[in-house]
Amino acid sequence: MQTGDFPLGELAVRFGLGVRGDPDLVVSHVATLAGATAGAVSFLANRRYRRLLEGTRATAVVLTAEDAADCPVAALIGPNPYLAYARIATLLHPPPAAPPGVHPSAVVAPDARVPRSAAVAPHALIEPGAELGERVSIGPGAVVERGARIGDDTRVLARAVLCAGVIVGARCLIHPGAVIGADGFGFARDGDAWAKVPQLGTVRIGDDVEIGANTTIDRGAIDDTVIEDGVKLDNQIQVAHNVRIGAHTAIAACTGISGSTTIGKRCMIGGMVGFAGHLAIADDVAITGFSLVSASIRTPGSYSSGIPVVETREWRRAVARLRRLDRPARIGREAAADEDANTRDDG
Repeated sequence: MQTGDFPLGELAVRFGLGVRGDPDLVVSHVATLAGATAGAVSFLANRRYRRLLEGTRATAVVLTAEDAADCPVAALIGPNPYLAYARIATLLHPPPAAPPGVHPSAVVAPDARVPRSAAVAPHALIEPGAELGERVSIGPGAVVERGARIGDDTRVLARAVLCAGVIVGARCLIHPGAVIGADGFGFARDGDAWAKVPQLGTVRIGDDVEIGANTTIDRGAIDDTVIEDGVKLDNQIQVAHNVRIGAHTAIAACTGISGSTTIGKRCMIGGMVGFAGHLAIADDVAITGFSLVSASIRTPGSYSSGIPVVETREWRRAVARLRRLDRPARIGREAAADEDANTRDDG
C-alpha cells in the first residue's frame, strides 16, 4: 500500500460510517461520479446527480442508506455524505507542508519572533515586533507588518498582507491577496473637502477562520473589527471597520458589509449581499444571494430580496406595472394639492 492509500474499513472507523462491500478495498484519491476510475472515492449528496450513480467507476461512493441500495460499487454510508466526503478528501489530499525555515530572500526584522518550526517563503516580509506561532507558514511575497501576531498552524498564502497590530488565531487559512487591517473608510466633512479620521483599532480573528482570495477586512476606527472562531469568508468580500462576525458564520463571494454592522453566529450569507451600516443580524439567519439588507434582522430564519432574472420583455412589463401602481396615489396627491390651493384662494 502506498502512502496516502486507505482501506474503506479504516475510513469507516475514522469517520463513523457504515460499509457495504469489501472493507479491504483501497482508495487513494477523490473524484466525481462521472470522472472516477479505480482507486477513487466519490460521493452523492445532491439528488440531481443520482442518475450518474449507475455508471460510476469509482471504487467506492459515500452516500446515504437510502441511496446505497442502488450503488453498483462499494459504499460508505452516513447521514451527511458531503461532510463525510470533505473529511475523507482532507485525509487523502492534505495540503503540502512547507519546510521549516526562512528563505534567504525573505526579510525578517531582528526582533520578530519566528520559531524554528515556522516557514517563511521567498520575498516575504516580517516587520519588527511581529510574532509567528509554531508551524506558521508565510507564503511568497506575503507581508506581516509590525506587531502583528499569528497563532499556531496558520497559513498565510502568497501576497496576503497582515497590517500592523492584526491578531490572527490558530489553524487559520488566509488565501492569496487578502488584506487584513487596512484603514477603514473614515472621513469627516470639512467644507467642500474631507478630513481623514484616524483608524486606531485593529482586526482580531479567531481560530479556524478561512479568508478568501482578495478579501479585505478593515481595522476598527477606535474599537476592533472582530471575526470570531470558525468563520468562513469567500473571495472578494469587503468587511468594513468595526464589523463583528459571529462564530461559524459563512459568507459567499462579493458580499459587502458596511461599518459597525454585527452579524450573528452560524449565519449563512449568499453571494453579493449588501449590508447597510450599523445593523444587527441575529444568530442563525440565512440571506439569499443578491439581497439588500437595509434594516436589522432580529429573528432567525431565511431572508431574501431582489427579483430573479426573467426575460427582458417580462421585466419591462413588470416595471411598467410597478409604475402604474403609484399612479392612483399620485393623482390623489395632486387632487388634494389642487383642492388646498382652491381653498386658500376662496379664503
